[in-house]
Amino acid sequence: MKLKNKKSLSLLVVASCVLAGYLLLQSFRPVEIVAVHQRNTYSSVLVKNFPFTKKGKINWWLENKDMLKARYDIPRPASYGGYTIIFWLFGEGYKEEGKYDRLCFDDMETKVNCIDKDSVFRISNSKNRGVTFTFDDGIYRLEENGNLIKIY
Repeated sequence: MKLKNKKSLSLLVVASCVLAGYLLLQSFRPVEIVAVHQRNTYSSVLVKNFPFTKKGKINWWLENKDMLKARYDIPRPASYGGYTIIFWLFGEGYKEEGKYDRLCFDDMETKVNCIDKDSVFRISNSKNRGVTFTFDDGIYRLEENGNLIKIY
């Protein structure tokens, strides 16, 4: 093997190890709930350090749904049981509305009440579908036996 190829391979291995270490470190950081904003049956939860994988996100919800109900009173279902919770990455924090695609919260009495739209995932409950989890690539339903099935 040529010296140039060995150096390239070594650099690639080191970069891979650094990336793997960073991702491992990030996975152990606890989820931080920055704020919860409520409008009727819709809850927006602003978070930092959310799990990377779909399975990690769903497991986090299942492990923490009782805490969210006790601490933040979410979800707040309608009389028929329906609700939606959207988890948003807090990113760079609250900003003014100025930019095109921002989500603003009416329950804050300040002009700095918007975030950049960067959703992590959505949890919904309805009569027809039950509890569903929506990600960028599809919708998954949680069955009563605990199985998760992709429906879209």
